[in-house]
Amino acid sequence: MPAVEKGQHRDILGIRVAALGWAQALDELKRTIEGNGPQRIFNFLNANNANLAMRNSRYRQGLSKSEVLPDGVGVDIASRALHGTAFPANLNGTDFIPALLVHTEKPLKVALIGARPDILERATVNFGTATPWHEFVAVSDGYFDKNDSSKVLADLSAVNPDITLVAMGSPSQEIWIDSNIGQGHGRVVFGVGALFDFVSGAVPRAPEFFRNLRLEWVWRLILEPSRLWRRYILGNPVFLFHLLRYKVLGAGRHSGLPA
Repeated sequence: MPAVEKGQHRDILGIRVAALGWAQALDELKRTIEGNGPQRIFNFLNANNANLAMRNSRYRQGLSKSEVLPDGVGVDIASRALHGTAFPANLNGTDFIPALLVHTEKPLKVALIGARPDILERATVNFGTATPWHEFVAVSDGYFDKNDSSKVLADLSAVNPDITLVAMGSPSQEIWIDSNIGQGHGRVVFGVGALFDFVSGAVPRAPEFFRNLRLEWVWRLILEPSRLWRRYILGNPVFLFHLLRYKVLGAGRHSGLPA
């Protein structure tokens, strides 16, 4: 169950999203990793994921059973529209996960699952180069049979990680985590999307100019127009439509969302 205190969440299209600053989020995750509390699962919500949640109840269930962190300008727009203010911080996984690893001085064991084999291998090496006091273990690429995850789960249990990073893309990773991850599979588990692509160097990060303007999505669209044009060119207006309808109808009355 989410451990962020009551009042530190905001309703974004029926999804509870944590409203934490960078320092607060890093300190809370560090305490969780180094403590003896229950397992915690974290996922991220951006405009595209919110659109997916509008039509995929199984995905929304996975989000509802995890702690959700805000990712990108889309959820900030939604927060301003619904709550009068943006989120305290953009806790996107591409920046937050590496920052958490740097912030945690205690040596950790970190398990990686997902992506292509070559990307997984390079990401594992690059993580270790950036934070060599942690141990990074590539458990499996993302091309195993999702209907029979027994070997992957057995290998993950054998690692007994402090942190597990699952990079299968949304909604697959959230659904897989919700259906399979249990005790012994990581004190903290993150669904991290394209993180391994960035860490491996397979996909370059946007220049600082784009990031400062909160336009990294434009950079990604420039790099991969054939793959991402639907997500951004069509998806962004769809997200704004969902937001307008949710604001007009009121929380809990949106079609497909729980009251």
